[in-house]
Amino acid sequence: MVALPEPADIAQPAIEPGEICVITNAKSGTNARDSEAIDRALAVFGEAATLRHWSPGDDLTGLVDKALADGAKTIVAAGGDGTAMAMAQSLLGKPAALAVLPLGTFNFFARGLGLPEDPEEAARAILGGHRHDISVGMVGERVFLNNASLGVYPAILKERETVYKRWGRRRIMAHWSVLKTFLRFQRPMKMRLTADGKPHDVRAPLLFVARSAYQLERFGLAGQEAIADDEFAVLIGRATSRAKLFKITWRLITGTMQEGRDYDMLKARDLTVETARPRSLVAFDGEKSTEKSPFHFTMADEPLTIILPGAA
Repeated sequence: MVALPEPADIAQPAIEPGEICVITNAKSGTNARDSEAIDRALAVFGEAATLRHWSPGDDLTGLVDKALADGAKTIVAAGGDGTAMAMAQSLLGKPAALAVLPLGTFNFFARGLGLPEDPEEAARAILGGHRHDISVGMVGERVFLNNASLGVYPAILKERETVYKRWGRRRIMAHWSVLKTFLRFQRPMKMRLTADGKPHDVRAPLLFVARSAYQLERFGLAGQEAIADDEFAVLIGRATSRAKLFKITWRLITGTMQEGRDYDMLKARDLTVETARPRSLVAFDGEKSTEKSPFHFTMADEPLTIILPGAA
């Protein structure tokens, strides 16, 4: 009788040259830190990987489709949450898998997957990982992986962009943009929410539509069960003044937020938000855009295939 090897001794299928395509924002090539990180990851991937560049505004879907036609089976988004979101939009429902080389400021999506932020360790985790289908959220026609929001948070992102241009992309500058935005806060937004057909009229400084259990757990927020059930966790901030906004932010930082005191939560697979203003700033995974009301949040019809670290 031929002895079978122990499970730990069974080799993973070999990765052929060109089966991994690393796609990075063209600006990363001029950033010394990001350029070095990409080079270190490529050294780990070896001949299995090719490198392609894109710029916001370019035809990313066309670039991804060309990579797939050339034999790529895994697309590695080299960047932050915004880059990962853009790649996810182009890969939704396609047979190739999305992996992430975290190069951003916060890297919530990559950290939620358990990927290391060191580029060589992340590359090894991708090589040793397995494919897994997930459900992703959409606001209108846009995919988002972590969260989408209306109110004060998109305003923070707008201010953060201004601060970054002047002082550079550092986490301390991100916190400074929060402070500046809060000091300008005037009044909460009036919104009508229709969650799975049920209407709710609210006044709130922030509406946060979450799809990341990692983010909720990290900040001690409710809603992780909704994520596990392939629903949105819809968090509605309760602050009605600048002082209360500072207070709940401090509770968020210290992990002492309480549902019912600092925010309310709804669970929904389909959410429509009508704002009093005809146009509002909406944020999704660190990006932002001014769009017309109403805003429609729904789960994507097709799954997104991702690479998770570790064996299946």
